Amino acid sequence: MPSDTARPADPSPADFAGESAGQVAKRLFHATRPKFYPASVLPVLAGTAWGVQAGGHFDAVLFILALVATVCVHAGANVINDVGDESGGTDRQNTDRIYPYTGGSRFIQTGIMEAQGMARLGISLLAIAAIAGLLLLMMKGPMILAFGLAGVLLAVIYSVGPIRLASTGLGELAVAIGLGVIPIVGAAWLQSGTVDKAALLFSVPISAWVAAILLINEVPDISADEATGKRTLPVRLGPGGTAGIYIAIQLVALAATVQMAFVGHLPILAPLVPAGLMLLAVKSSGAIRRGIAERDGLTAAIEATLGIHTIGSIWLIGCALFLFFW
Repeated sequence: MPSDTARPADPSPADFAGESAGQVAKRLFHATRPKFYPASVLPVLAGTAWGVQAGGHFDAVLFILALVATVCVHAGANVINDVGDESGGTDRQNTDRIYPYTGGSRFIQTGIMEAQGMARLGISLLAIAAIAGLLLLMMKGPMILAFGLAGVLLAVIYSVGPIRLASTGLGELAVAIGLGVIPIVGAAWLQSGTVDKAALLFSVPISAWVAAILLINEVPDISADEATGKRTLPVRLGPGGTAGIYIAIQLVALAATVQMAFVGHLPILAPLVPAGLMLLAVKSSGAIRRGIAERDGLTAAIEATLGIHTIGSIWLIGCALFLFFW
């Protein structure tokens, strides 16, 4: 793996300069932090797979609309979070960041985009999500409002307003719900027409894995967050306590998978991959404990945590589809 000295500390303004359609699109796309898109795409795929095996059929239009709505809410939340962290001064003071994973997109701080432009982009993305939600509302009825409003509300109050869940130690829970429970259970309901305990339990591992992504990403930002009053869990607990919470989250994902296999909701071998992923989790927890003093190790741990979410989610999608076909 390349050393951290080979990693750019910020995006290059020259790479995004220009007013051609291609450069504008490139700017807007990368402002949303696309490296984290699997965190919204995979839950919709997982929920759809669960709904298909529960309901026995696949509706492509409902799937596409759910995917558009979820990804746009996620992208909009990322952009609004950048605006919120800029207004609070967090990203400006963050000298320990590990770009492109922590410290935001850095588009405001490097002058690639202004805060007002970022805010307009975030609002526009949420508006696109709302349009997709309205189409789903017309197709599936008022139940979709519960999922849509909850997702948008969490996306907004995570970063801005008087609550700012990211600053209260509740950011991980908000992300687990907003990029786990809501899109998984919602996508499953769109395909099957039902919401039950099995679908909720199926959402737990992916919800835990996405919460772990946020948790480890906050470790390099501890000093900047603490200096600006952003009281995340790593700020409150320090690297040692954060490492313990990280392992506990990973164990929750494994335990939920074991429980689903035990009661017959997933194939008997379903826990195999989550159990193997615990090896990566244990190694990553050690990097969390050592903190930003070992940047290379922490960078590798962040990438491993993203991998845990991706591999685990794809595995569970495959398990759900296995039940459908066999």
